[in-house]
Amino acid sequence: MDIVTLLGLTVGLSLIIGAIVIGGAVDVFINVPGMMIVFGGTLASIMVAFPFEEVIQGFNAGFKMFVQRKTKVRDVVNIMVKVAEISRREGLVALENVQTENMVLKKSCQLIADNADPALIRTTLAIEISSMRRRHQVGQDVFKRLAALAPAFGMMGTLIGLVQMLSMLDDPKSIGPAMAVALLTTFYGSAMSTLIFIPMAAKLKARTLQEQLHLEVIFEGAKSILENNNPRLVYEKLSSFLAPHERETR
Repeated sequence: MDIVTLLGLTVGLSLIIGAIVIGGAVDVFINVPGMMIVFGGTLASIMVAFPFEEVIQGFNAGFKMFVQRKTKVRDVVNIMVKVAEISRREGLVALENVQTENMVLKKSCQLIADNADPALIRTTLAIEISSMRRRHQVGQDVFKRLAALAPAFGMMGTLIGLVQMLSMLDDPKSIGPAMAVALLTTFYGSAMSTLIFIPMAAKLKARTLQEQLHLEVIFEGAKSILENNNPRLVYEKLSSFLAPHERETR
């Protein structure tokens, strides 16, 4: 589980709720009609903007950020070195039997076992990267659109509240409470956009770049194994992807 993402969201919500509680009455921040406008309107609008399958794909991508373990580049480098060790000890054909849940790594091992041309591996990787970026872009677009829609519906709710307030100007005592209710929808939309949707879109983009880097490490490792399956030389080449303090002396 990505504890940092969950921790950041929890801390942000806790600080906002804590500030509300310290400020006094909590019930004044609860307005069911305002929630209906912002939450319901945002959800309905995103269903219009995207096909249903892409909306589900986007939400699934956001959910996976919390439950999928983050793989470090160092781990991918070490895996490719182990693949090199297997190929050197048992031969390239032995890589057909490598068991892994990573389909790209599995495909790379199969190509190495088949003694494929490095150009073919490069083409295969380019297709994998393009496909991965296209899938991830859907999730980013969904959350970016949600980040734009939530404040817009918040403002819409504020306008509705202002109209209702102006219709009761003959009762001055009702203006203050009515204005507070009108501003709540702006608060809802702004909080959703700033605390959830914008950070989620940014995190999905960061994950895309990270996964692309992993694929590039796999490609360079596969090419190195085909050219020279010396594990030490493979590591020396792939260590260029690592920060200096992460590199090992072999």
